[in-house]
Amino acid sequence: MSGCPFHQAAALPGDGTPLAPSPTIAEWRDGGPAAPLEYDDGHVGLVVTRYDAARAVLSDPRFSQLPHRMPRGPAAPVDHADLADHAAAESPAPPLDDAARRSIDAANLLALDGDAHQRMRRGITGRFSLKQVRGREAEVSQRVAAQLEQLRALGGPVDLFAEYAKPISAGTHCSVIGVHEELVPEFVTHFVAPSASSTQQRFDFIRRVVDRRAADPGEDVITDLLASDFSRVETEGLVFQLMSAGHDSVAYLIATATVALLTNPVQLERLREDPDRIAPAIEEFMRTGAMFLTLFPRTATEDVDLDGLVVPAGTTVSVSPVGANRDPRRYDDPETFDVDRDAFGHLGFGFGPHGCIGQQLARLEIRQAITLLLAGLPDLRLVGAEQLHPLPFANPVATYEAGAVIVTW
Repeated sequence: MSGCPFHQAAALPGDGTPLAPSPTIAEWRDGGPAAPLEYDDGHVGLVVTRYDAARAVLSDPRFSQLPHRMPRGPAAPVDHADLADHAAAESPAPPLDDAARRSIDAANLLALDGDAHQRMRRGITGRFSLKQVRGREAEVSQRVAAQLEQLRALGGPVDLFAEYAKPISAGTHCSVIGVHEELVPEFVTHFVAPSASSTQQRFDFIRRVVDRRAADPGEDVITDLLASDFSRVETEGLVFQLMSAGHDSVAYLIATATVALLTNPVQLERLREDPDRIAPAIEEFMRTGAMFLTLFPRTATEDVDLDGLVVPAGTTVSVSPVGANRDPRRYDDPETFDVDRDAFGHLGFGFGPHGCIGQQLARLEIRQAITLLLAGLPDLRLVGAEQLHPLPFANPVATYEAGAVIVTW
C-alpha cells in the first residue's frame, strides 16, 4: 500500500457513539485518505475516512462487493462458561432448503457487481422512487399520527425507539414491500427481532407473504416482481433482502435524530420556530448520526490509485461514512450539529451503484416522525439514552446501536 502513512493495522475503535464518534476516526482521517485495518480473518486491509476518497471507492467498478471480509471490532472479554451454556441450550436451526439457498445466491445485492447487480436492483427500485414516495405521504403521516397517539397513551417515561420508531419503520416497510397488514406482527417476529427465527423460518414466512400477494395484487414491490420476468426463486431472494434491511436504519435514525435535538436545545428551538427547516435538518441528522461506522467492504480487483495511495489488487477496503461525513475538507466545523447547515451530499445513505435504495422513503418517514413528535409533544424531554455511551456494534459490518431512548413529557 504505497504512500500509506500508517505502519500498524488496528481494529475499529469501540469508544464512539452515534453523535460523538471515536477520536481515532479523526486521527486516521488526518493521517491520509486511508489507514490499515484488521479484518476478522486476519487479513489487513484499509479503512477510508476522507470524503473524496470515500466517494471514489463507492463509485469505482474496480472495487468488488466480494469477498465478504468483516472488519475486526473492539475486543470484548469472553465468558467461555457462558458460551458453553448458551450452546448447550440452543436447539439446532432447521436446515435451509435448496430453493432458499438459490434465492440467497441469486439475489444477494451485497454480493453482486455490474450488470447482475443492476438487474436485481432495477426490479425493486420503482416503488422507492421520489414520485412513488410522494404518493405515500398521506399513508405515512396517518401511520405516524396513530403511533404517536399510542405513545401518548402509554405515558412517560417510555422508550421512544421501541414504542415509536420501530413500529413506524416496520409498518411502512411492510406496506411498500407488500406484506398484508395482519401479517405485520409476524414480520416483526421474524425480521425486527431476527434472533428469534432461523433463516428457513423467514423464507417460509416470505413464501406465505408472496402467495397472499399473488392472490391479491397491490401497489407494492412484490406485485411488481410477480408481474416481471423474475423467477420465483429470484423474487423470494429479493424479498428476503428487502425484509432484512432498511427498517432497522430508519428506526435508528428516528431515535438518534430525537436524541440529537433533545441534547441540543438551541437547535431544537430553531426547528420548532421554523418547522420548514425539517427537510435540510434530516440531512444533518444523517451526516452527524450516520448508523454505519463502515459500509460493507469492497475488494480491489486491480491496483487502484486512491488520492496518491496505491491500493494493491486483492486489498479489502472499508468506507466509513462516519469519518467522511465529518471531514473538514467537505464541511466547515464538521463536529457541530447545525440544522441550518447545507449537509446535502453526505454519505449517510452510501453512494454510487450500491447506495441505499430506500433513501427517499427513509427521508419521508423521518420527516413525518420528527415533525409530528415535536408538534404533538411540545414539552418532550430526554430522560436518558443508552446511545450516549458506547455500545457494542449492532452488526459485524460495524453499525451503531440505537439503544433505548427514554423520553417523557
